[in-house]
Amino acid sequence: MQIKPQAMAMPRDTMSLPQGKYGPIFPKSPACHGFTIIAKVKEGREEAVREYGNTIDKAVGAIPDCLAPLNLHYLRWVLFDIGTGLHFMYQGIFDTDFDKYTEDAVALFISLGVNTVFENLEGFPMDWKTNPDAFVKFVREHQYPSFLEYGEYPFVSADEVKKALQLKSAFTEMLDQLQ
Repeated sequence: MQIKPQAMAMPRDTMSLPQGKYGPIFPKSPACHGFTIIAKVKEGREEAVREYGNTIDKAVGAIPDCLAPLNLHYLRWVLFDIGTGLHFMYQGIFDTDFDKYTEDAVALFISLGVNTVFENLEGFPMDWKTNPDAFVKFVREHQYPSFLEYGEYPFVSADEVKKALQLKSAFTEMLDQLQ
């Protein structure tokens, strides 16, 4: 089976998309599912945002699969100033649709007893743990949908990538033992 890279222009008209519990469900693209959130950081909270990055770094270092329920491929966090103050950009690529990802994220944070970096962003609902609809509303209001997505290995899940890498490792080890 040969996998060829693919690109997909994403729909501009979200009203024509199937509607999930929390709004439009974007189609799975060659890069799987994902979203980009951009929001202004509360005044004086830059260090808290950066420290939260260190918290995630340490958590994954201690328990590598602590974020596994989110079925993530990648996360990218960026801080930048566009002349109106510091902004935070969250980019995530994952295997589930928007509704499932956001519900899983809220449940994961609650189960781990941790807060979210989003608490440092203007307009984020502080009752998000008991009001997941408010969490979703914030995310939807700050989501900037992509208009093109590309996948070098299109439509492949994170679990499939991990299995392929395990198979490669086992095969390499077997070949090394034969030499």
